[in-house]
Amino acid sequence: MTDYLPLLIVGAIIGVFSAALILAYVFVKDKKESMGFERNMKDGELMKRLLRYAKPYWFNFVIVGLVMLLSVSYNILSPILTSDITKIIQQKDGFIYNDVLWRVIIYAVVLIGSLVGTYVQAMVLQKTGQKIISQLREDAFTHIESLSHAQLSHIPVGKLVTRVTNDTNAISMMFTGMLANLVKNVFVIVGVLVAMLFVNYMLTLMVLCFVPFIVLFTVIFRKFSRRAYRQVKNGTTDINTYLSEHLSGMKIIQVFNREERKMQEFDSKNQKLYRAQRGQIFVFGIFRPSVYMLYISSVLCLFFLASKGALDGRAILGQVVDGATVVAFYMFVSRFFNPIQNLAEQFHRLQSAFASAEKIFTILDIKPQVVDEADAVELGEIRGEIEFKNVWFAYNEGEWVLKDVSFHVNAKDTVAFVGATGSGKTTILSLLCRNYDIQKGEILLDGINIRRIKISSLRKHFGQMLQDVFLFAGTVRSNIVLRDEFDDEEVIAACKYVNADKFIDKLANGLDEEVRERGNNFSAGQRQLLSFARTIIHRPEIMILDEATANIDTETELLIQDSLDKMMNIGTMLIVAHRLSTIQHADNIIVLSDGQIIEQGNHHELLQKKGRYYDLYMLQFNKEQLQKQAKTAQ
Repeated sequence: MTDYLPLLIVGAIIGVFSAALILAYVFVKDKKESMGFERNMKDGELMKRLLRYAKPYWFNFVIVGLVMLLSVSYNILSPILTSDITKIIQQKDGFIYNDVLWRVIIYAVVLIGSLVGTYVQAMVLQKTGQKIISQLREDAFTHIESLSHAQLSHIPVGKLVTRVTNDTNAISMMFTGMLANLVKNVFVIVGVLVAMLFVNYMLTLMVLCFVPFIVLFTVIFRKFSRRAYRQVKNGTTDINTYLSEHLSGMKIIQVFNREERKMQEFDSKNQKLYRAQRGQIFVFGIFRPSVYMLYISSVLCLFFLASKGALDGRAILGQVVDGATVVAFYMFVSRFFNPIQNLAEQFHRLQSAFASAEKIFTILDIKPQVVDEADAVELGEIRGEIEFKNVWFAYNEGEWVLKDVSFHVNAKDTVAFVGATGSGKTTILSLLCRNYDIQKGEILLDGINIRRIKISSLRKHFGQMLQDVFLFAGTVRSNIVLRDEFDDEEVIAACKYVNADKFIDKLANGLDEEVRERGNNFSAGQRQLLSFARTIIHRPEIMILDEATANIDTETELLIQDSLDKMMNIGTMLIVAHRLSTIQHADNIIVLSDGQIIEQGNHHELLQKKGRYYDLYMLQFNKEQLQKQAKTAQ
């Protein structure tokens, strides 16, 4: 028994370590909900969905598999060739130089083939992986575009940015090498194991004694690794969401002197991510050394058993171990445990890919609330006749924003909506474009229920000019044409039609003037005129104007009012405006209150009724008179 005491000591150390890990596993398993172990998708389901993206490139993966055999053959043949060279050199009656030379040449050829194969494998996988990830990224972005306004309002922008960028990058590692290396390492492990059995089955059985512990460690740390990666991904998403919102609102933060408070909030989220990443490092910092401990233990046992056989000259389980066998097995053990250690690291990354994939597929699995019906039709040219029939709508169930609203808009007419904030004016315009779907009633366009019209076809006929104009980073021209094909003459004509040329001509680069993020290098009035030009050049049959004259200086308002007068002759126009002076020439004015129509008629008819519209008009008229008197007094 004392002869094998070193083996017993090694076994005891491994046993105690394994027992400690099992206890930790049991403890965490009982507390898995509080530790963040919730599982929404199984690994098999995630892998199946990811492989659908890889299916079109199956031939590339076949090539990689064939090339991979070169690397596998090197790992299996190199110990055997080294062992043969050792035997030849150890021959008591001398050795033949050519016998060694040929084995060295074969070794070199296999090594060079392995290196070339590794290069080809890396190049093919990188190109294929990037194509797969590009498709996944496009699918994610396209799906986000299909979501309704209501759905998008419930998902922070920073979270969506993280899904399309950070999470797809994490998956990229899986396709550009991780899966191939996983397969390669499995082949190496199996191949090396078979080769060891042929060389010396006794030493092979000794090595296999460590395999159950490897499996045990992998199962235990898989749970910890999954949790750690989820926490890192959640922390990253929180920071991206926070940055997206607060960098956009930095001016407000500075105006109200809230920099210190916001810095504290950011520091809290940053510390949360720091702790999550530290936990992730800790998990992996235990896992890989644990596997390395098994490797060192197997080498110690190898040397112990081999030395006893070589020094004592006695067989162990019927086989005598010589120096050449020790050399071969030392290399075999390294070849056997290195892939296992690599599997640990790749498993570490695979958890990152699965965590990211789960978050991406969670977005892709959101079913759009506003979709085309099965029999939806394409619209050709339209007249622009609109009708609401007993329309009821609520953003939140039971909280009706519109209540049994009915009205008719003739083609080419200009109709204005008036009422207090929250009365339902903007909601009516959003429903017409199917940004939301109504709960009851019908909305007709040229007598066709808009639910029976394809969404893309429906919106193509609308031009929307909103109060908060959104300009993209680019140039003045790119913001007007929105990447469609229009020549300079058409762009200039549209700008002149809406009076936008008056300020564009003063720009240093004209239509090629740079537009920074959100158009913050242009005034509100200039942005509004650009939105008018953008609408006109796309020739919509129905134009929607939502509070476009709010918060604009008097000079710019005159230009905008002149533009509006011109646009009223193009097609049907729907206007929401608080300044009643801008809608006096409308064909019909609809007055809303608490989601219901209380009055409608033209400007003069409503004044004669002396109802709600009359009260609003007189209130604004008196206010403007007081402002004029104040200016005159100054």
